[in-house]
Amino acid sequence: MRRREFIALVGGTVASWPLVARAQDSGRTPLVGFLEPISAGTPGAKSRETAFLEGLRQLGWTPGQNLRVEFRWSGGDEAQTRKQAAELVALGSDVIVTAGSAGAGLMVKADFVAEVS
Repeated sequence: MRRREFIALVGGTVASWPLVARAQDSGRTPLVGFLEPISAGTPGAKSRETAFLEGLRQLGWTPGQNLRVEFRWSGGDEAQTRKQAAELVALGSDVIVTAGSAGAGLMVKADFVAEVS
């Protein structure tokens, strides 16, 4: 993963933390959905996951302790991406992180994106 991609990924996640903070106040463990429009077997996919988890740890979030993370990989298939986005919403994700315009564009088209105030 290139440095610029990692910074963009973590930067987008940090901007969403107010949602996670509100979820913590409710007494439940916040859930972050991680939706990648690539296959889990794509070269670099594992390093993206590792970098994301390391970024969370640096911010004080530890999956399995004070945070839950659900990963979804759609292999570039638009229908599969939509299905997995719907799954993450149905699970009650507090934040859904996606990389690039492909995943974000599908989230917007499917009306999964809410305005953060």
